[in-house]
Amino acid sequence: MLLNYGTINLQAVEIYHKKIFLLMSLQPTLPPADEIALAHCHSVRTMIQKEIEAAGGWIPFEQFMNLALYAPGMGYYSGGTAKLGGAGDFVTAPEISPLFGRTLARQVIQVSEQVKNADILEFGAGSGKLALDLLSELEKSDYLPGKYFILEVSAELRQRQQTLFAQKAPHLVHLIEWLEQLPAQFTGTILANEVLDAMPVHMVAWHGDKLFERGVTWRNNQFEWQERVIQNPELHHAAAQLIPLINPGNHQTNPYYVSEINLAAGRFMRSLAGLLQQGVILLIDYGFGRSEYYHPQRDQGTLMCHYRHHAHDDPFYLPGLQDITSHVDFSAVTEATENTGLMLLGYTTQAYFLINCGITGILAQTSAEDMNNYLPQANQLQKLVSPAEMGELFKVIAFGKNFSEPEPLLGFRTGDKSRLL
Repeated sequence: MLLNYGTINLQAVEIYHKKIFLLMSLQPTLPPADEIALAHCHSVRTMIQKEIEAAGGWIPFEQFMNLALYAPGMGYYSGGTAKLGGAGDFVTAPEISPLFGRTLARQVIQVSEQVKNADILEFGAGSGKLALDLLSELEKSDYLPGKYFILEVSAELRQRQQTLFAQKAPHLVHLIEWLEQLPAQFTGTILANEVLDAMPVHMVAWHGDKLFERGVTWRNNQFEWQERVIQNPELHHAAAQLIPLINPGNHQTNPYYVSEINLAAGRFMRSLAGLLQQGVILLIDYGFGRSEYYHPQRDQGTLMCHYRHHAHDDPFYLPGLQDITSHVDFSAVTEATENTGLMLLGYTTQAYFLINCGITGILAQTSAEDMNNYLPQANQLQKLVSPAEMGELFKVIAFGKNFSEPEPLLGFRTGDKSRLL
C-alpha cells in the first residue's frame, strides 16, 4: 500500500502516468458508437465546421471545446447521452462511495455553525449522488440547510438528479431548487466537484519566447490544429507570464511547449466572489500549483478526453460524445480571487482533506465483522485517498468571505499545501 501523505509520492505519480499512457494507447480500440450516437456526432461536427467557416476558417480551441461540450441541445453536457456510471464515460468520487459525501458533510457543518442561515449551492451536481449523500448525513446530524441549490447545465443530468431524489429521498426534495443561472447573492457553502476541469481552455504554444494560440481548422474533411499569433490581450499576458517557468534561467530548454490556460476559471471565481455574501467556497478537482502545472518537462499539457471509461488525448474524436478536460492551475484560481473579498482558507490533497474530516471514523461506524458491507467501503476509501488513485492528484481548495473561524477549516488542519500555489 503506497500511502505517504507527507510528501508527493513519486512512485505513485509514476504509476498514475503509466496508467494514463496505457489508457491513451487504447484509442485505436475504443468502444464503437452506435448509429444514433454517430448521427448525433455528425450533427455536432457539422455545426462546429460551420462555425469555423463563419469565422474565416479558424477558431480558438477554447471555442471548439465550448461548442463540443455546451452547444445547446448538441454539446456533450447539453445532449441526452449518459455521462456518469457504468453506462457513461467516467466516474467521480461521489459515484465511487457515499463516504465522500458523508465526509464532506462534516466540513459543511463547521461552516453552518459559523454562518447564520447557511444554505448550500452545488455546481454541476452530476448524477445527484453527492447531494443525496451530503443531505442524508446532514439530516442525521440535524444540520439540514434551508435550501440546497443546484446549478446544472445538462438537462439529462438534471433529470437524473430529480429521479434519484424521487426514488431515494422524496422527503428531501422540497429542499432542492434547480437553477439555470447564478443567483444574485448567496450565503453558506458553495461546492464544485470536478467543475473547473471541464471549463473550456485556450491552448497555447510557446516557441521559445514567441507565443501562439492553437486553434482548430477544417481541412481534408477533418478537424486539424493550426497556430496563430495570440490576439487576445488577456491570454497573451497570461502566456507571457509563464515563460520563466517553461524556460527557467532564460535557457531555451523547451523550443516548443504546449499547454492550456483557463481564463474561464478566473471569471468563474470572480462571479462567485460577487454573489457570496458570507460563507465558504470548496472546489475539488485534479490539478497542480502553477510551478508543477507548467513544469518544463510537462511540455504537452494536460488535455485529456474520456469516452466510455477510456482516456485519450484526441479532442477531435467523436465531438459531442466524449468529455474534454484539462487539469486545474490552482495558482491561477487563487490569483483570480485577489481584490474580490475572498480569502484563501486552505489548499491540500483530497487524501488529507478526507482524512482530516474523519473519513476513517465514518468507515468505522460499519463493523469490520460485517464483511459484506465493510470490505466494499474499505476498498472505496482506498480509491479516494490512495496516491495511486485519487488521493494525490485531486486537490481541495477553500476560499472564505466574511468568514472568521478561530481554527483552520476541518479539512485543512494538517497537510495544508498553500505554499505550493
